[in-house]
Amino acid sequence: MPSYVLENGKPVHAWDYDFTWSPAHKTAEELRPLIYTYDKLADDCLDILEATKPSPSSSSPSSSSPSSSSPSSSSPSSSSPSSSSPSPSPSPSPSPSTSSSAPSSPPSTTGEKEKCPLATSPDTFSLLQHAASLPNPHPTITQLWSQIHTIPPWVSWPAIARGQKVFYRYAGPSIIALTFQSLLGGLGSPRVVETLSRTGGFSVQVNRRRLLETFQMVLSVTSSLSSLRPDTPDNEGFQSTIRVRFLHASVRRRILALSAKRAEYYSVGEKGIPINDLDCMATITAFSSNLIWLGYPRQGIFLSQQEIDDYLALWRYVAYLLGTPTYPFETPSTARVWLESFIVSEINPSPTSKRLAENMILALANTPPTYPSVDFLRAEARWLNGDELSDALGIPVPRWYYRWLVAAQCLYFIVLCGIKRRIPKLDECLIGRMRRVLREKTLEQTGGEKAGFAFRYVPSWSQLSEGDEHKRDGKGKGKEEGRWIGPRSIEQRNLLVLLVTMGLGSLVAWVGGRSVVSLFG
Repeated sequence: MPSYVLENGKPVHAWDYDFTWSPAHKTAEELRPLIYTYDKLADDCLDILEATKPSPSSSSPSSSSPSSSSPSSSSPSSSSPSSSSPSPSPSPSPSPSTSSSAPSSPPSTTGEKEKCPLATSPDTFSLLQHAASLPNPHPTITQLWSQIHTIPPWVSWPAIARGQKVFYRYAGPSIIALTFQSLLGGLGSPRVVETLSRTGGFSVQVNRRRLLETFQMVLSVTSSLSSLRPDTPDNEGFQSTIRVRFLHASVRRRILALSAKRAEYYSVGEKGIPINDLDCMATITAFSSNLIWLGYPRQGIFLSQQEIDDYLALWRYVAYLLGTPTYPFETPSTARVWLESFIVSEINPSPTSKRLAENMILALANTPPTYPSVDFLRAEARWLNGDELSDALGIPVPRWYYRWLVAAQCLYFIVLCGIKRRIPKLDECLIGRMRRVLREKTLEQTGGEKAGFAFRYVPSWSQLSEGDEHKRDGKGKGKEEGRWIGPRSIEQRNLLVLLVTMGLGSLVAWVGGRSVVSLFG
């Protein structure tokens, strides 16, 4: 772990990011209690759903909207849905004593089978809905069902709707920041990659599919306001979020079951509970604050204060549905403080981080729809994460030519996004089109299959994502250095932007020179 001088009022330089330390920032020691708390309510419900899962011969759970049977959509409480998370307060202090479950009590693994029964379930949300609709539902099921249908008083639907539009207004920079900074850069957290490596979901063979599933989740929670509301019939984003919540519970319990049988497989004392509160808070930060203060600015995009407020409002509600503590996202100032605290305390790439980062780049190289080369992807990764973190992640330095292509891409985004922001009608039109196009293209890449967020990548003794860095999924291709494939190469577009910019710059210089000569001639 890099050493920092963390004194109030003193500047801090961490991974090519500079800020001033304040009393509101959290040190690694102050954050550590959060690795032992987790979404216990989801784990308890998972146990119950497995015990009461309908047999294949019975009628399948209804997939209709739960709005007709949902609890009241108002609540006097603004607490996080995580039953084992610290309660939010004006000045939250992560401490085990604030958790309703003891940090030393991991999810029960008694009688855990080698394969989780829900691993073959296509729809955990439907199972929950079915269990909640029974004549005498289990109190724990009722608690979770009521919780996810209760709207916290701080939720502003207009703000969330505007926050969804922010993602599509800056669609290009959003996708690149999520891919290369939030996801690839997030691999710099050694504790997070220990969990990822045990699921096998980030090996080269399945990496791209896993990324597409993650992107589908982002698209579902940003597609429309009705998609995220629990009281509407077309609440795909709401349902997807609950499925991801159960997926986290499944992975957490499976890893703990294996750890209980073989202590060296995973150390709870050292690494904490898998997918704990701190991990989940850092993940929401990666999808929100990271873009606002790192991903967008490093591409020349700066959000207005209204856009910042709205985008955080969106992801604060998503955090609530996921059972993640929401107090880090109460205000832009607190969100930024927690982002900076995570940069200092959580980023310290391990050898596993390097393997997974390379796997991710190889999985995306020379694939549709933009056919980027390995060198171009490495240039993007280094541009978004900075040289310090990129070096620590073992990302090679590409030829200078590719850095110029990334610069041209940023210029393209600056001009395009600037035009949209100044023409509201054009902005609305393009946001609607981008929502449709991104969904269609993503489904096209998955063969028309929507992400069900089932427990597909079941952890096992041997699943550590090692030894497959140079493999391709069925194609026999290894590390393919930079080359263009197909007529839609993103590099060709960026090269055109670069040439046009250089041409215009030369023209302006020539005209300026002629004017000066005429003026003094």
